[in-house]
Amino acid sequence: MNNSFAINADLHSHSIISDGTLTPENLAERAHANGVQLWALTDHDELGGQERARQAAFALGIQYVAGVEISVSWMGQTIHIVGLGIDADHIGILEGLRQTREGRGNRAKMMAEQLLKVGIPGAYEGALQFARNEKLISRTHFARYLVEQGICADTEHVFKNYLVEDKPGFVPHVWASLDDAVSWIRDAGGVAVIAHPGRYRLSAMQMDELFKRFKDLGGLGIEVVTGSHSPSQYQTYSKIADQYGFLASRGSDFHDPNESRIDLGLLPNLPEHLTPIWSVFK
Repeated sequence: MNNSFAINADLHSHSIISDGTLTPENLAERAHANGVQLWALTDHDELGGQERARQAAFALGIQYVAGVEISVSWMGQTIHIVGLGIDADHIGILEGLRQTREGRGNRAKMMAEQLLKVGIPGAYEGALQFARNEKLISRTHFARYLVEQGICADTEHVFKNYLVEDKPGFVPHVWASLDDAVSWIRDAGGVAVIAHPGRYRLSAMQMDELFKRFKDLGGLGIEVVTGSHSPSQYQTYSKIADQYGFLASRGSDFHDPNESRIDLGLLPNLPEHLTPIWSVFK
């Protein structure tokens, strides 16, 4: 690997525009304080914070690439595809994301109804206080409400006992297709990356199918070093990147100073033999 690529890049983070708790400007300041040299804001299914993030990064001397994390339905599960280096004003991706966001509000109300059945009232209104935008309300906002109410100690505890498959509050949703998500990203001039592959509950055969289909569609990378992976998974997905010929990405998946496992920019470096995803950026 070319040493010029060994920079502090954090290419996965979230602001209040989706389910983070900091503004794009606050995130830029935090990234700068932690030595981030290349940064991307990748809010869920939303590009509304991109210009604010870009301007804040520029003012602080941080290189910036526009990003997004797209929710995708694959084999009955939700997976996430990160788009990096996109044109945040591209009509195709903006319309695709708008369609993807449709239905979040109704889904949230169904989640609240399920929680009410197990004795947790007011969950929709409580989650909405954290979401700020009904169209972007998510499980994370419900999790914060459950913590606020003292039902769970932290959001990690929430996602072991609520809001996941076979637990109270889980409501499946049909998101974008993998084909569409990769197409939107590529049409907008960006590169597609599979976010935190170690999080998905798919069999080895299903993961193989995902990786092959993603690559056939023009997907270029996978996250190897991410706040959503354990240290042992860094090595696992380093080998996967080698096996399938993927570029490697690095991102904290930062949402909140108290919730996130790893702070912006404080991840270990990528394994040196891998080619980083930012090698394709101009």
